[in-house]
Amino acid sequence: MAGEPETIRERFGAEWIADRPADDRFSPQELVPFGRAWVVRENDRGRGVDVMSWDVLGGQTKRSSVAGSPPRPLAMTSVRSLGLPQWRRLAERPENRCIIPLTEFCHLAREKDVEKGTKGEMWFACADQPIFGVAGLSQMIGDKLGFAMVTCDANDVVAPIHPKAMLTILAEEAWDRWLGGSYDDLVSLQQPYAADCMTVRGPVFPSRDA
Repeated sequence: MAGEPETIRERFGAEWIADRPADDRFSPQELVPFGRAWVVRENDRGRGVDVMSWDVLGGQTKRSSVAGSPPRPLAMTSVRSLGLPQWRRLAERPENRCIIPLTEFCHLAREKDVEKGTKGEMWFACADQPIFGVAGLSQMIGDKLGFAMVTCDANDVVAPIHPKAMLTILAEEAWDRWLGGSYDDLVSLQQPYAADCMTVRGPVFPSRDA
């Protein structure tokens, strides 16, 4: 996203979460696991913009590596089952909820491009919300504040590319309920966004060598 965090503050009616603006020494244009992002959350001062890492477990999750090598960190970037004890504990507490502002999100195409020999990127956006908010959960692990995006069933636009799930995109009128409502409110909001309000473009094959 360009123009943030001012654009995000205006869009979500948020101020700074602390007296001093958060450290912005990162590129917000493309979010990757363990990367940092502008996130909206609330505390006793009201709604504000903060910076968090895209990993709600603070690097504690590991995945097996090649034999003889130590396990590598695995970012916990998404949460589907809110009823699981570790996620319900966060979902029940408003201070552990957040909204992640996006303009698009990406899934890889299901098939490789014949000529390029690789899968292209399919980018999804909301026609009715140029900047939309994704439901999220967050927590502090040690000195690391991290978040995960909450997913739900895929709608008819996302399912042909990624049938397993899609991000839980919140309608503007649902922001207050996600950040301050009950646990049951959160469960009821974990629904696919209206397919007729979404667009998809791709496949695209961007170069990130530069």
